This record gives sequence, C-alpha cells and structure tokens, in this order.
Amino acid sequence: MGLLSKITGMVAPARKPTDDVHLAAAMLIMAGADGSIDAGEIMTVSGFAATLPEFKGKDFNRVAEEAIKAIRRHKSLDEAVGALGDLSTQALKTKCFVLCADIALSSGDVDEKEDALLEKLQGVLGVDQQTAAKVIEVLSLKYAR
Repeated sequence: MGLLSKITGMVAPARKPTDDVHLAAAMLIMAGADGSIDAGEIMTVSGFAATLPEFKGKDFNRVAEEAIKAIRRHKSLDEAVGALGDLSTQALKTKCFVLCADIALSSGDVDEKEDALLEKLQGVLGVDQQTAAKVIEVLSLKYAR
C-alpha cells in the first residue's frame, strides 16, 4: 500500500492514455491477436512506429511499456479494444485501423482471430465499410505475392 492509499483509502487514478499510447496498444493487440507476440512481430510494430509522426522523438520502448500497462488495466481484451475508441480524432481512429490491418496482413496469413479483431476494431473506431474495404484492398496489393 502506498502513502496516498494509506491516508485517503484511495489510489491515484490512472492517467488516461495519450494517442501515441493508444496507437501502440492497438498495434500490440493486433500483433498478439493469436495469443502471443514473437520477435518478428515486435520488430514489425517497432518499424511501423518509427514511420509515424505520433512517435517522432519518443522512445518507442517506453511508449510500448505504457501501452502494455494500459492494456493490462482493463478486465478483458475486449475492454482494452473498446478503449481505443478514445483516440482524439476520427483521422487517428482511421489511422489506427489502417495500422492494425497492415500488421494483420504483414504476416502473410490472416487467421480467424485477426479477422474478428479487425472487424471489432472497425466498429470501435467508427470506420465505415467503404473505407475499411478500400484499406484492405490496398494493403492486399501491398502484400500480394
């Protein structure tokens, strides 16, 4: 028990995650949709982050640690996914969907869990069907063999 909780009987409220933490959490959730995150998936997420303005000048490892803490604060993965709806703008919500779809398709084989997670993210993030279809179409071309 910390001092605050001893004196007040309360713990300090958790800070609301920032947009960069939400984006990192989303990418990590998608990378781990199959139940684990391997070294290659971590490299993929880190590589994506290196190209995004939200992470410019930031230590991505620290942001990822904050994202993992934010995910763990939720009672379930569904609740953690639902929290991504707190991204500050629709543009960021759409970007989040694009990143997650890109991560899912980057493995070369989207399984049922990833597909279901993408569908849930589409709803939580308010991405319309036409936009989602276009994102998947373009990314499918990116990863075509």
